Amino acid sequence: MKWRYALAALPAGLVLAANVPAPRTAGVEVRIDDLRSGKGVVRACLTADPDSFPKCNLDPAARKLAVPAGSADSITFKGVQPGRYAIAVLHDENGNGKADRAITMIPKEGFGFSRDAKVSFGPPKFDDAAFTLGADKREMAIRMRYIL
Repeated sequence: MKWRYALAALPAGLVLAANVPAPRTAGVEVRIDDLRSGKGVVRACLTADPDSFPKCNLDPAARKLAVPAGSADSITFKGVQPGRYAIAVLHDENGNGKADRAITMIPKEGFGFSRDAKVSFGPPKFDDAAFTLGADKREMAIRMRYIL
């Protein structure tokens, strides 16, 4: 009988929280199409912050993955909360950790974006690459583009 009194003494929110299921998370599986070579690293970032897209550096909540290009047929972001996201992918062929450019603006390495967002005079806007993730796994393809 003593445990009933102990339970009654707990704050109501604590008792209720014990019965609330954890929020469901999903995965985003990305197939990488048209990768030019198996050299270097494929780097991908997933962000919900429009101001941080496509680099993701300003978003502390951004999810980043890096896999050897030779085994980059697909990459998976696991445990992602439902929401609106965009993905940017870089084929860092020389593995130096950055997007190399010729002259000032022309990318020397491959890149791609969710929803196959188009590029014209700079990267696409977040809204052009954004997709909505629900509670279930999402599969998509990102086509790599190479200018040089």
